[in-house]
Amino acid sequence: MSGKTVNSAILLLVIGNALALISDVFIKFLQADAPVFQYAFLRCVITLALLLPFWRQLDTGNLFAGGRLHFIRGHVHLVGIVCMVYALIALPLATANAVFYAAPIMVMLLSVMFFGERLTKLSLAAVISGFAGILVILRPVDFSWAALAALGSAAALAINAVLVRKLPRQQSTMHKLFLNYLMITPMCLGLMLWEAAPWSQAVLISAAGSSLFILGYNVCVLLAYKHVDANQVTSAEYTGLIWAVIIGWVFFAEVPDIWFLAGSAMIVVPLLLIGLQQHRKRPRPNHHELADTRFHGAPDEAEQSCAQKTS
Repeated sequence: MSGKTVNSAILLLVIGNALALISDVFIKFLQADAPVFQYAFLRCVITLALLLPFWRQLDTGNLFAGGRLHFIRGHVHLVGIVCMVYALIALPLATANAVFYAAPIMVMLLSVMFFGERLTKLSLAAVISGFAGILVILRPVDFSWAALAALGSAAALAINAVLVRKLPRQQSTMHKLFLNYLMITPMCLGLMLWEAAPWSQAVLISAAGSSLFILGYNVCVLLAYKHVDANQVTSAEYTGLIWAVIIGWVFFAEVPDIWFLAGSAMIVVPLLLIGLQQHRKRPRPNHHELADTRFHGAPDEAEQSCAQKTS
């Protein structure tokens, strides 16, 4: 699968989103009292180790260009990781992932607030429908800290998606990913020491598996968008929600109810319509920014698809 045709690119995105959901499964198998900061630290160290083979893509002469913004994005990402872990442990897999898809909706609002962009009628409808869909899925009577964590994860995704526009354009995706994890490693180490939890082999396995499968997702995304117009295939990113339902059903006996199905449709369908509209109107983007974490599927502009989830 080279990703040079539309069909092969779509297949890569479908496979990539399946890998991202397997990453979630590694997290969901953690116990409710698992040391989250230990997980975050191990996730950083393991991810940096996995990125080392790509060191040639780093601009070592200007390694810390845009360092202040990288620092901010990294620590927003850290908050997203923590929120994601809490959400995945406590919520059904499909429910958590559906809420993560609020990220592209939040991106639209942040773009209006900070970049003066104007929402089209369809975008405004997507915002209203999306947030209504979240309420339908979570339902106020079932609202909990886990639900707030899922929303926090989506918010972290959206903030990072918007901030990426301000990063140096010449930096490669691997450069941005490397700095993202490098910047937060000291904080993760400090939080882990403050947490003072006993060393956990289960957390190590979870962090290693999650990091590896997210890297696989990123590779699939990179290949999928390298030769094909993003607007032709981005809708395939939403197969992540289908994978979440299937995997949640098979491995965790989580059967989606009518509220989940209705709310998910309210979130995803308007986003698909926006993607179709962009495909008709917009030229091919010059760049596609990979998700920095498990967040996949949330476009921040013509150049980004992020989803959804923070890890």
